[in-house]
Amino acid sequence: MISEATGTSGFSGRERLVAAIDAALATADVATAVARVEQVLRQAIADPAIVLPDCVHEPISDHYARRELYRSARHGYSIIAMTWGPGQGTPLHDHDGLWCVEGVWQGTLRITPYRLCEDHGDIARLQPLAAVDGARGSAGNLIPPDEFHVLCNASDDEIAISVHVYQGPMEHCTVFVPEPGIADGYRRERRVLQTDTR
Repeated sequence: MISEATGTSGFSGRERLVAAIDAALATADVATAVARVEQVLRQAIADPAIVLPDCVHEPISDHYARRELYRSARHGYSIIAMTWGPGQGTPLHDHDGLWCVEGVWQGTLRITPYRLCEDHGDIARLQPLAAVDGARGSAGNLIPPDEFHVLCNASDDEIAISVHVYQGPMEHCTVFVPEPGIADGYRRERRVLQTDTR
């Protein structure tokens, strides 16, 4: 059975997770709502009654996998599970103006946040901040305008799995490609984000 709008078939504890996120969003204050969702995600990772679908444990060889688990018709948010093969990661990217909460379900992710220093339209200057390794059970959030980072699997031989709750369906983002000759300079490229069905 497909969840409200789109998504994979149901998984054990899905209704429990969705009910907790719905309750967390019962406030108009974005920072409060996001903090509550972050706490929900930490609790969900530790909850043995919530078991992600089998497909989430299967990496895809040529890219990290993005699988939609649920999309809320009522609140608009989406839940995406990402499966990271050894060494797989993202380019430097934004979140298309959406807040996001990210939790590590399995393995370890290396997260490198970036600070926007200058914005000149197609060219931006961004500086990396200290990278952190998020192990199972850790969670964090991004609230625009602080929405720039790089994620990668910190392991050379194990998969990692993360679960992301986005304010709405994240179907596009901007990727920042290094611009030669400009210190900390990046050229913006608009990307369409696909979800994997297997």
